Amino acid sequence: MGKVFDSLSAAQSLPERGPLHLAIGMFDGVHLGHQAVIEAAVRSARRSGGMAAVLTFDPHPSRFFRPADPVRLIMDREQRVAALLSLGVGAVIVQPFNADFAGIEAEALLLFLRERLRSLHTVYVGENWRFGRGRRGDITLLVTEAKKLGLHVVSAPRINGDGEPISSTRIRALLTEGRIDAANVLLGHAYASTGVVQPGKQLGRTLGFPTLNLPWTPDLSPRLGVYVVKVARAAGDVAVGTALAGVANYGLRPTVEQTHRPQLEVHVLDNCPFTTGDALRVEWLAFLRPEQKFSDVNALRAQIEADRRAAQVWFTAAQA
Repeated sequence: MGKVFDSLSAAQSLPERGPLHLAIGMFDGVHLGHQAVIEAAVRSARRSGGMAAVLTFDPHPSRFFRPADPVRLIMDREQRVAALLSLGVGAVIVQPFNADFAGIEAEALLLFLRERLRSLHTVYVGENWRFGRGRRGDITLLVTEAKKLGLHVVSAPRINGDGEPISSTRIRALLTEGRIDAANVLLGHAYASTGVVQPGKQLGRTLGFPTLNLPWTPDLSPRLGVYVVKVARAAGDVAVGTALAGVANYGLRPTVEQTHRPQLEVHVLDNCPFTTGDALRVEWLAFLRPEQKFSDVNALRAQIEADRRAAQVWFTAAQA
């Protein structure tokens, strides 16, 4: 497992084991396009006997430049770091995006990096990456400045999905529309959430469908509604053990108890081994229907049974 550093200054303690291949970007969602950039660094590091690392940022630059209207993120910091480490890098560096870092001139960025990462050999970025004060830097400038320092640059072309470039912005739109299956294709992995089971009011059990109540407050909320999911125990943001089939409701519970914040409730289709206090990871697989208000609990019970059957049909078809 790779190491995690909270800044470029802290990463100065990285061991100099051959040339350092550094992928740079925000990498929100760690989608297929991001994976292509990082995997290029990993392959080159293996060939050269060096190390691959990722430089990412926290918070998102938009929180610094326009705090009243920041970009809503697909992943929180912990999720993003876990996903980056899973790609086989030796280190993830999470650089604070603050006034000092934002003020670095584009022409000075590579020197700034090399002063802290002495074994830096090659940087890997997406073809549309912009950097430096005022976002003046582009690939052409990056290559020019790299040559002066004896460094190399690899610019990964954007990857298309359904004829359009894959981007975090595009995936965010899909999530808010409830198009979770399309989002997962572009991500290259299932959209996921984690939480610790909290005691509830047992209404689901009363209706015959016991649920796991998982407090979860994402930066970017997916569409409210009912989803096909898989759920497993979690260690941090990593699933542990077998993932079980389930159906989840993410919403405001308008029929029984209108809430101000969306609640995530998961019903495991078969015997449920999870209980209060368990840390769980939920993978969101398909959208079944939007949240709606029912006339009474009997109508709600009938719809939950229909949702359960629909989830079972989905899993049967997925296994065929």
